[in-house]
Amino acid sequence: MERTYIMIKPDGVQRGLIGEIIKRFEAKGFKLVAMKLTAPGKEHLEKHYEDLKDKKFFPGLIAYMTSGPVCAMVWEGKGAVKEGRKMLGATMPSESAMGTIRGDFCIEVGRNICHGSDAVESANAEIALWFPEGVCDWESASQPWVYE
Repeated sequence: MERTYIMIKPDGVQRGLIGEIIKRFEAKGFKLVAMKLTAPGKEHLEKHYEDLKDKKFFPGLIAYMTSGPVCAMVWEGKGAVKEGRKMLGATMPSESAMGTIRGDFCIEVGRNICHGSDAVESANAEIALWFPEGVCDWESASQPWVYE
């Protein structure tokens, strides 16, 4: 099974959307294998967003991401990375379909509620960065009802 890293950003936490987002991933059939509410420091977030360090908006992104706690999660399931990204919607909320998390809950790209890994390789790196202690391996009783 594939794993993906999903993070609810400070705006999603402040707006009380953690439960709604978890509900959607569970309803889809994905299994939660790690989760923590954390207030990462500047250095941690600079490492996470290292690929964006040359962008003009980078300082504002880091300031925003350190403005409050985030909910870091690892979800497991078939096609978790690709399906997780579909569930989040387009990075630009105005391009996100209704029914997606961003399409339903946000308006501006600077407050787009969540982050999701964009590839299996980046998911593995992000999971290692955010969960150096590892994840919880467990068997879900619902697995035979989700997968053939």
